[in-house]
Amino acid sequence: MNNVPLGHPKKLLLLILTALVIFCAAAAHAAPLRTITATITKISDGDTVQAITPEGTKLKVRLYGIDAPETPKGKIPGEPFGNDSRNYLVSLVSQKSVRVEIRDIDRYRRMVAILWLAERNVNQEMIAAGMAEAYVEYLKQPYRSPFLQAEQDAKAQGKGIWTQGSRYERPSQFRRRMGNRALPES
Repeated sequence: MNNVPLGHPKKLLLLILTALVIFCAAAAHAAPLRTITATITKISDGDTVQAITPEGTKLKVRLYGIDAPETPKGKIPGEPFGNDSRNYLVSLVSQKSVRVEIRDIDRYRRMVAILWLAERNVNQEMIAAGMAEAYVEYLKQPYRSPFLQAEQDAKAQGKGIWTQGSRYERPSQFRRRMGNRALPES
């Protein structure tokens, strides 16, 4: 027998529509907006790069799901490991062709993306090396769990930024302390 009384077709319809909305919302978070190939031409810091597509389109890309220590900008000092983080990203992707899996566009009109070097997730490698933290405030599946695990492993092994122990200041806290106007989320 049917669990929903025949006198309540609106409830059944509402239940089906609710399930459909939840399913579609979950699918939307999992799917990239677009995936393109580009060559990394400049690394600004440990989570921001510039790239050019084969057609000549220039892109400014913010690496999805990570937050790296700030590098010096004008009169504003950088954070510990800021230059190390940038240099590590340079060693991974500078002048290399990558797949750019665009997840979003941020308020600074940058592509927010996962960089793939062959089958290597560059964003996750930055976390695993202790050169960036998982940006938990913005992380969604399917990347949330592996990024958080990579961070936990890097912390346990005392890699990179995690060697600072209790002196570690999150890049988001550093930006607030320095004044958000002076430092966009880089």
